[in-house]
Order: sequence, then structure tokens, then C-alpha cells
Amino acid sequence: FFFFVCLFCFVLFCFLMQIPMTLSSHRLIVGLCWPPLVFLSPTSHCIMHLFILQEGRNALIDKRYRWKFPIPYILGDDLDLNAKGCVHQAFEMYRLKSCIDFKPYEGEKTFIKFEKRGGCFSSVGDQQTGQILSLGQGCDHKAVIEHELLHALGFYHEQSRTDRDDYVNIWLDQVIPGLEHNFNKYNDDFVTDQNTAYDYESVMHYRPFSFNKNDTVPTITTKIPEFYNIIGQYLDFSKLDTLRLNRMYNCSGPLTLLDQCAFEYASICGMIQSSTDDADWVHTKSSVGAEDHTLLGQCRDAGYFMHFNTMTGKAQESAVLESRTLYPKRKLQCLQFFYKMTGGPKDRLVIWVKMDDGTGTVRKMKKIHTFYVDSDQTWKIAHVPLEEGVKFRYAFQGVRGDPSASAGGIYIDDISLTETRCPNAVWRIQNFSKIMETADSSTFIDSPRFYSPEGYGYGIRIKPVSDYRDYTGAYTGLYFHLASGENDVVMQWPAVNRQATIVVMDQDPDIKLRMSSARSLTTNLRTSKSPGGKLYWDNPSKVGTYDPSCHCHRGESLGWSNFIKHFDLRRRNYLKNDDLIIFIDFEDITSLIKTEVPLQPKE
Repeated sequence: FFFFVCLFCFVLFCFLMQIPMTLSSHRLIVGLCWPPLVFLSPTSHCIMHLFILQEGRNALIDKRYRWKFPIPYILGDDLDLNAKGCVHQAFEMYRLKSCIDFKPYEGEKTFIKFEKRGGCFSSVGDQQTGQILSLGQGCDHKAVIEHELLHALGFYHEQSRTDRDDYVNIWLDQVIPGLEHNFNKYNDDFVTDQNTAYDYESVMHYRPFSFNKNDTVPTITTKIPEFYNIIGQYLDFSKLDTLRLNRMYNCSGPLTLLDQCAFEYASICGMIQSSTDDADWVHTKSSVGAEDHTLLGQCRDAGYFMHFNTMTGKAQESAVLESRTLYPKRKLQCLQFFYKMTGGPKDRLVIWVKMDDGTGTVRKMKKIHTFYVDSDQTWKIAHVPLEEGVKFRYAFQGVRGDPSASAGGIYIDDISLTETRCPNAVWRIQNFSKIMETADSSTFIDSPRFYSPEGYGYGIRIKPVSDYRDYTGAYTGLYFHLASGENDVVMQWPAVNRQATIVVMDQDPDIKLRMSSARSLTTNLRTSKSPGGKLYWDNPSKVGTYDPSCHCHRGESLGWSNFIKHFDLRRRNYLKNDDLIIFIDFEDITSLIKTEVPLQPKE
């Protein structure tokens, strides 16, 4: 009994101190501190990340350890509900950026079972007999799960590469004694770099302070100083992560990306001008005062967009631009694009779908949505949900209202069509860099009230400069709250088992290369710190504070003071046109409470 008590204490101590444990002669669990996931106030804690190395083989090179698709999976009932929702988010990112697919387990010999164990860890490659991928406390983060699934798919950490010493310095004298093996590198007969350059931005790279014994001294520094604040990012797959994944599994293209176009080439991505309209959209080069969205703020007089002039011609004349014919796999699509309307008040931009009419001919028309001119004549983002199950084209119809009242026209750029749901809500904050310059840690902005598909009112609070800082500098915090609304009398209270997901959009024109920052939380019966013990997720009219800006009550906000680094906001495309674009979803995931299925005997 004393022996088992001591063993338990040792294991607990190792977990708390982030110390790896040798489980057997052929399995080694390696630990890593993820960036802290901070809620209302910053705390100093790490999440144990692990991956299991099998001695004497290399899942990355040996094709026997590569998966066949779709990969069967099981979500264990011991997983936190939020983690289950995040697993599905990670699956969708794999489908969007690669040919990797997943399916619920149905008795297959090989599978991945997600369980809540002591940390985040995975075997490397397909073990061919079923394997565990652990999502312990704090591992419920889309990028963390992407990382662990990359291990399962056969990838090692970036700084394990044979040539890593050409790119980073490993300071073993600053590593906690006994943990030096976490910085081993492997020969090129054990790992392959897929004929790609060293990737400081990989989601598989360690952070500078991994396993450090001195809080202020890093264990990894970069040979090129500009990459010091980049290594160890957990936003999303990097460009090279995506390239390597697709090379390893010979992907011909992503599963859920149907179409995208930035209009940078004269071919305009195979789109065609309708033969039955009055005018044409014009492929137009960016110029001062009429900049395209693709290269906005990056290159002067560069980049292209499609433009329909509404200052000339006759009223109600139109131009129709149609996509190529598309072949959906799901009966669910989201058309995302950027548009700008600078013409008269009667100008219109109409989205149409032309479908297979049942004879194999794409000619059955359906109007989907109409956009009108408003006071904001800058580039705006649009999302139009579609539900097409047969081959189809989508089309943009520009309509001239009154040419005599027009001072411009209609612009479209950076289109993507994915077989995914559109975000429930979009919040666009203009002039965000200017806001950051004048804000302090007490500054916050509340979003308008949005409504979930069920009818719950909710909002987002943003702190442009939160009270969290690290070696990279300041952060922006984002927080979720419920808001009273017109449907409250029929809503279920408290609103539990709903997952709120907040995404800060990377506005890269290529959706496959976007590294958007995403976080999720799931509502439960947690009580606030108020003396009355009010529930966070109860009716805001009862527990919230009245806000005259929305004529509603807002509940307490819960979220992350370290949502996104200012360093990242400035280096990528998060602030194109100085707009910060935030997507929000709030959905019922009660169906994921019981997801575990029994394992079937292997033949």
C-alpha cells in the first residue's frame, strides 16, 4: 500500500512539475508547456503536451504507419464537453486544408480514441491496433488538437530535424536537469523534412522557454532574431505544415474547399460573363483610391478585383459574373467574399445560384441574397449560406440603380466557397490599430447583440490591450457573455452545454493559408464570484447589468486575456484595411455529452 501511495504521489508530482516519465523501455512520454490559456485574469500555468515515440521505427517515413481515410475515431465520455466540440473544429480544419478525413468508429481494427488523461499526447503514426490521443485539462484548443493529430498522422516536432542546429540554438545548460532528451534531434534516416525548408512558424515547433529552469532564460533561440517571437505559435497550421501534410498523404486537393478566387490573373479563376445581361464586370487593376482587397496595404498599384461601373448606362441594367460548375459533396456551403459599394443608393449586388434542373443542365435559377449601398464605402466581408446538393454555379449580379446619382460602382474580391457552415455572427471593428495605440488595460468595447440559431442573445467584449503580457509583448483579450433578448421568455435557462467559439480572422486571400486565432468555451453551471452566487449563464435580465447601447442586460463576460498577441496582429493579415474581423458561433452541443461507443473484438 505504501509503495502505491508513493508511486501515485510521484506521478502527480511529475504532472504538476511538467516532468516526463519513462513508462517502459519502448515508450517515452515527452512534455512541453503550451502557451497558457488565460481566462478573466492571467495565471501562470502550462498544459502538459506529450507524444509517444516507438523505438526502432519511424512512422513518418515507413508507409506502413500511414493512415487510410477516413480515420475512425471515438470521443471518450471522460473528455470535457468543450474538448469534444474542439475536436470537431480541428477535423474541419483538416478537411479544409487537406484530404484528411475522419469518421465515427464502427468496429475497425485501427482507430483514434480521444480520452482525458494527464496532459496532451499522442502516438506518432498509425499503430494499426487502435491508439489513445489524450486531451487532458487545458488541451481543449483547436490548434493543440491539430498539433496532436499531426503526431498521430506521423509528424515529429520541427526542432527534431537533422538540420535544426543551422536554424536554432538549443541551450541545454538552461534545461531542467533530466529533461534534456526533449531536445534530441534525429537523423534523416529516421525523419524526413518532405524536401521543405525549416519552418519557424510550424505548429509543431517548441516555444523559446520550453523546459527552462530559469523563468527569464530561454532554452531555444533562433539564428535569425526576427523569428524568436514566432516559434511555438498555436494559431493554426503554417503554410509548410499544410504542404507537408498534403505531400505525405498525396492529397490532390482539400475536401471541403470548392472554389476560391482573388482575381489576380486574367483567367479570373474560370468565372464567366453571362451572355444574357446588359453589361460586364471588368477585371480591374488596383489604383490610388480604388485599391483591391487582396494586396491592400502591402503593394501600391498592385492587385486586381472585379468592378461594375454604375455611373454610366441605363437604370436597372445589370452584369452577371458566374462561377465555373461546382460539384458539392455536402449539402452545406458558405460563400465568403469581400465587397465594396460606392455608387448610388439604388445600386444592388445580388447573389444567385444556378442549379442542375434534373436533366443534367445547370440552368435553374434561385436568388439567395441582396446587398444594398450603405454609408460605409470601404471593403466589407460577406457570408452567404448555401444548401446545394447537386452541381451548380454561383453568380454575382451587379444592378445599376440610378446612374445619375452614382459616384462609383460595385467591387468584389477574395472569394472562397467552402462546404462548411457560415459563422453565426461577424463583428468588424474598424481602425483597430488606432484603438490599440490609445487604449490601456481598462479599455474595453462591447459588440452589438447577436442571436444564436436557437434564439439566445449574446455579445463579445474586447480589451484591445489586456492586462496580460509575455516576452513577445502585449495581448488583446476577448470575452463572451450572454445578453437579454426578444426570445428570452421561451429560452431554456440557464443556457448550459452551449459552445461559444470566437475566431479572429487572418485575412489572407488564400483560405488554405489563413492562420486565424480561435478559442472556445462551453457553458455549464459554474457560479460567479458574486455574493449571491448568481449563475454565469442564467437569464441576463436576472443576473446581468443594463447596457443602454443595446437596450439590453449583459451577463458577466468569460474569456481570455491572452487571446491574441499584438505581435501576431501586426505581422500577418489580421488588420488588413485596419479592420479586425471576429467570427462568433454559439451552438448547442448537448448531443456530444454521450459519444463513447464500445470497442468491438478485433478479428
